[in-house]
Amino acid sequence: MSYSGNKKTVALNKTSHSIRNAQAILQYGVGAMIDFPDQTLMTTSHKYWDDNITKIHDERLSKRLKVGYFGSPKNGKDNWGIAFTRFPEWYFCPKCRFFKPIKLWNKDFLKANSKSEIKIMKTPKCSNCRINLVPARIVTACTDGHINDFPWIEWTHNQRGKEICDNPTLKFTMTQTSSVGLEGVSTLCTNCDSYATLKGAFDQNIFNHLAEKYGEAYYCNGGMPWKNKKEKCILFPKVLQRGSSSMYFPSIISSLVIPPYSEKIVYEIEKSNQFSKILTILEDYDDEEFEKRVNQKIDNWTEQVFEEIGLGTFEAIKEILLRKINIDKSEDDEIIKNLDYKYEEYQALNGEIMSSNSLDNDFLREEISFNKEKLPFIKQLSLVHKIREVRALTGFSRVIPAGNEEESEKNSNIMTIKEKNLDWYPAYEVRGEGIFLEFKDELIKKWIESSDEIIARIEILKNNYKKSFMGQNTKKNISPKYVLLHTIAHSLIAQLSFECGYTNASLRERIYCDDNQEEEISFKKMSGIFIYTSSGDSEGTLGGLVLQGEYNSFWKIFDKAIDSLRFCSNDPICNNSDGQGRESLNLASCHTCTLLPETCCEEYNVFLDRVLLIGKLNNPNLGFFNYIN
Repeated sequence: MSYSGNKKTVALNKTSHSIRNAQAILQYGVGAMIDFPDQTLMTTSHKYWDDNITKIHDERLSKRLKVGYFGSPKNGKDNWGIAFTRFPEWYFCPKCRFFKPIKLWNKDFLKANSKSEIKIMKTPKCSNCRINLVPARIVTACTDGHINDFPWIEWTHNQRGKEICDNPTLKFTMTQTSSVGLEGVSTLCTNCDSYATLKGAFDQNIFNHLAEKYGEAYYCNGGMPWKNKKEKCILFPKVLQRGSSSMYFPSIISSLVIPPYSEKIVYEIEKSNQFSKILTILEDYDDEEFEKRVNQKIDNWTEQVFEEIGLGTFEAIKEILLRKINIDKSEDDEIIKNLDYKYEEYQALNGEIMSSNSLDNDFLREEISFNKEKLPFIKQLSLVHKIREVRALTGFSRVIPAGNEEESEKNSNIMTIKEKNLDWYPAYEVRGEGIFLEFKDELIKKWIESSDEIIARIEILKNNYKKSFMGQNTKKNISPKYVLLHTIAHSLIAQLSFECGYTNASLRERIYCDDNQEEEISFKKMSGIFIYTSSGDSEGTLGGLVLQGEYNSFWKIFDKAIDSLRFCSNDPICNNSDGQGRESLNLASCHTCTLLPETCCEEYNVFLDRVLLIGKLNNPNLGFFNYIN
């Protein structure tokens, strides 16, 4: 654990205070609070993490995010890269009920242990009562990502119209009444007898009203405890419970490592010691010196890397080195566009970008034959025996959800975690397998044109989206093709989980649809679904998923998946719905029929409608699979 403000650090027990690598990027990433058994801590900025990280490389993602590499914390016996800081800072003693900031509790601790060499509490404890302290249950957060302690002193005095006394000393008490909830909880200043209950603390405009009379104390303090900084903020914060789901929304950008970046020689170069030295050497050069240095040393560096890895040719290694060390210097921003980025993956999955298909590579694809009579709407079926995915944490939001990848990159409320002197993002990688389906785009187009009711259903979704909280903060083009592909993916994941042995939470979708993107670049046609494992280890998975894609198996699985959607135990309500789920962003879709764990879905379980697959009860021909039959 690191206290970057006073530069005091203390080592925590690695058994009771450890988190998995994936948790350090997802729910417990930079700026998130973690409730450990004896205290609540916040994950600090990755600039405070130790050097004990494993470097992860993905050239496409590095170029998209303009960084040199990514880092995953090591979880070894003697090294653990993540650092924490204490937040919230207000703690109370359950016995004596005193309530004050941790710095004052620590001051009491130092007095009681004046002869000890220990200068900071490892576990927050009351020096008098000898029991563990309890962190405050509520804090304040604003939509710009700041977080602060609740203004306890000001609230205790101002609620009764009093000014703050000279030496405020608070106690956290339960009122001697029959009141329950916030009315039964109060803070008392023992110095001046001011007190206040927490009634009204969660009211939307409570701080606005108090600020009119008492001033700046009720504005957001711009707190960024993960950086040990504050910045000016003019917003009024919201009061949230410490464990509220609105407290932290990570912004995750994911990427599939595809050819030619998935070749073994690239991987060997990335993990070589010489390549790390090259990057270190070039860190301090400006653009002109950078180019000059590279031209002078590239042949020498190539020879050194070639001698270390003993793989490939001199020319191949030189080409890769030049490509990799110039990632940050490239002026080509085209790849940053979300459609272009996914189109490259689409080309790799359908075979347009060729791979050597070596068993040593991180990408191993096999195009197979399938039963065209049973699956006339499928253009191509590919089994991806090996795939590597990199997921990077780029920022987070509070109060307002970050949204999916496309939305989070446009969301102005995202608090970025990268600082100017940092050239990396926290990330982790997953190795797994998958099944890729490419659909016949012209067949989907004919189906959409066959009925005005299809467009009418999408208009309902669009109107719901415009009225939603999500629609007010992001812009998205919802199309019939995307809703169709998305709902098919959900039905397939649910059915495959029964067939292949993975839980549905271990599977993940990736939808490739050009209609869901900007019109001016929609000429890059995509109509595909990639379903893959999202929980493999460093060696990948055992082939249970791709086995289901064989000729005699997959059409039966697909048929069962679609057939399972024809009836829902919530019908006819579900089938006739004009909006259900989060902010009414689904039509005929509920937990009984199509919803999955949110980790599976790139849209967090919205924009689904099984009617577009199987039709309505009174109009079955509206469904795509009834139309083609």
